[in-house]
Amino acid sequence: MATFLCKLGRLAFRRRHFAALIWVALLTLAGVGAASAPVAGSSSFSIPGTEAQKAFDLLESRFPGMSADGATARVVFKAPAGEKIADKDNKATVEKAVKVLGTGSEVTSVADPFKSHAVSKDGSIAYASVKYEVSGMELKDASKDALNAAAQDARDAGLTVEVGGDALQATPETGSTEVIGIAIAAVVLVITFGSLIAAGLPLLTALIGVGIGVSTITALASVLDLGSTTSTLAMMIGLAVGIDYALFIVSRYRAELAEGREREEAAGRAVGTAGSAVVFAGLTVVIALVGLSVVNIPMLTKMGVAAAGTVAIAVLIALTMIPALLGYAGRRVQPAGKKSRLLGGGRAAKKEGKPNMGTRWASFVVRRPLAVLLLGVVGLGAAAIPAASLELGLPDDGSQPTSTTQRRAYDLLSDGFGPGFNGPLMVVVDAKASDDPKGAVARVTDDVNDLKSVVSVSPATYNKAGDTAMITVVPDAKPSSVTTEDLVHSIRDAGGEIKADTDSTVLVTGSTAMNIDFSQKLNDALIPYLALVVGLAFLLLIVVFRSILVPLKAALGFLLSVMAALGAVVAVFQWGWLSGLMGVEETGPIMSMMPIFMVGVVFGLAMDYEVFLVTRMREAYVHGEKPGQAIVTGFKHGARVVTAAAVIMIAVFSGFIGSSESMIKMIGFGLAIAVFFDAFVVRMALVPAVLALLGKKAWWLPRWLDRALPNVDVEGEGLRALDEKPRDGDGDRELARV
Repeated sequence: MATFLCKLGRLAFRRRHFAALIWVALLTLAGVGAASAPVAGSSSFSIPGTEAQKAFDLLESRFPGMSADGATARVVFKAPAGEKIADKDNKATVEKAVKVLGTGSEVTSVADPFKSHAVSKDGSIAYASVKYEVSGMELKDASKDALNAAAQDARDAGLTVEVGGDALQATPETGSTEVIGIAIAAVVLVITFGSLIAAGLPLLTALIGVGIGVSTITALASVLDLGSTTSTLAMMIGLAVGIDYALFIVSRYRAELAEGREREEAAGRAVGTAGSAVVFAGLTVVIALVGLSVVNIPMLTKMGVAAAGTVAIAVLIALTMIPALLGYAGRRVQPAGKKSRLLGGGRAAKKEGKPNMGTRWASFVVRRPLAVLLLGVVGLGAAAIPAASLELGLPDDGSQPTSTTQRRAYDLLSDGFGPGFNGPLMVVVDAKASDDPKGAVARVTDDVNDLKSVVSVSPATYNKAGDTAMITVVPDAKPSSVTTEDLVHSIRDAGGEIKADTDSTVLVTGSTAMNIDFSQKLNDALIPYLALVVGLAFLLLIVVFRSILVPLKAALGFLLSVMAALGAVVAVFQWGWLSGLMGVEETGPIMSMMPIFMVGVVFGLAMDYEVFLVTRMREAYVHGEKPGQAIVTGFKHGARVVTAAAVIMIAVFSGFIGSSESMIKMIGFGLAIAVFFDAFVVRMALVPAVLALLGKKAWWLPRWLDRALPNVDVEGEGLRALDEKPRDGDGDRELARV
């Protein structure tokens, strides 16, 4: 592989105009496609195989035109202090608002609070339920404007009015911190390379790659039902890996120049060596992201595949566009150890004989491996302790910032009707096979009403055939509570006995039940997903490092870092530590997809540093150095780059903590802290300590397995056979034969 990639890099360097033109054309094509594509909102939410989804599907077939998945809005009215909502003027204001709301072209129904008994016991709060025929993100702006206008007219009349539900669902904003993250990445690149030109190359190629990836997602969003969160995730991961991969190759290019090679040869060898590490690091990320399809949740699958596509683009750009841009830059990119005229007058940055910090740190770890290992494991173990109290759930309006109308509506409903009113359960009774459908429904109503934690049960609503009914159940606890989850399971357990007695099927659905089923499905899929991703990556790393213990150590180190990161997420978002600093206004359960998502993404990103750092060690060991010295050599050449790459990735991920979307905020923080733990504790401390303790055993591989494995030559051993300066055209012909 190293030989092939070397030829590819040299070809891109020589044919730089052609290589650059291809990527610019792809960016233009993707941009035009995104600009002309219809606007798409969030992806449709379905969970195949769950009871909540089966109930939704049943409602669609038995209640045609009901739009079970249509948007809803709860317009909450509160009377001024000392007044009742039923007072003459207040009642007239509410009825006028209800009448206006019912005129919307996408509205299917509006419930008058005075006719539907939607007034609180103290008479101060009432709500009108508005049902739409399309989902919240499919609503036209005119419908949203009409909803806001009706609420504002009632406010002008003296009432407090807030709007909850998903009808006003908005596209999340990332905020200015995303730009700050990119700015920090630029500063780190300048410090690392000592050159504005060299620092600009990774940023430029990463932005081009993300531009192509996100524009393609935007262009296909409507056709493939991709939500806005999909492009945000692709941008987050694409920026991070795009900068890192380009950084690895530019750094190796400067190192090759420092050894006296010509620029074309240096570009080829940089792509052949660091590029090999980039390919395998990218493959681990792609495996981890595509592996999310194992969970069998369409939304998660689409997010993973789209992000994986952006990572693949980042790899291809690093292998082809970086050498092309290096050809354009020429002598403006200095060899390693020299600074540009602007930043240092072109002089050497330091004396050759003085060991760098990476060398000094590696030497210390090799001398004290056991102490470093114990300290690192204990530290990560302590950080992971909060993960033992992890509670999973999905965000609702109660997790929104208090500045939003959705959150204020949530609080008003909780005050007026109880916390469970914000998460009613929909019980669906399929009595088609029953001899007495109405009797079966009455039995369900009575049994559910007798259950603990139930505040109220509404009268049943039947379909035209009279064989299917809907019953609304209001719990006494908030939607994300354990009490409400237990109630859902209790209703389903009671449904088993009812089916045996009446031949009727009882299903529980609604947004609260959907969230519970979603969390359960993710929990059930975590172990199989972990086994698949880690297993495939383990086999891949065996091929890369030709070792059993090195991949095993990489996987165990990853588990330590991801558990520590989950502990930090629990401490901030569930316990509330440093919540003010992170902009977390409401603590609560951790987003259900967070553990499985962190396992996938962090594993892939962690392997970036593992592959790049340990490949350098393997390269030194293969070329004759002793195990301990190979560790020091690997850190001498790789520690500075890996440190810079980790800081950049942390900065990029941290930029998304400023998002208005709680899911994006949590993902940004979780990935940033996970990269910190993995890069600076696991890869920089535990990896050299374990390798120092293992010595030559670290590189042991059974002979039969050594013969069976393909030789991918990540270390670049095959490059020694290449001529330093091949004849013009040789690279093209050789590449054509590969």
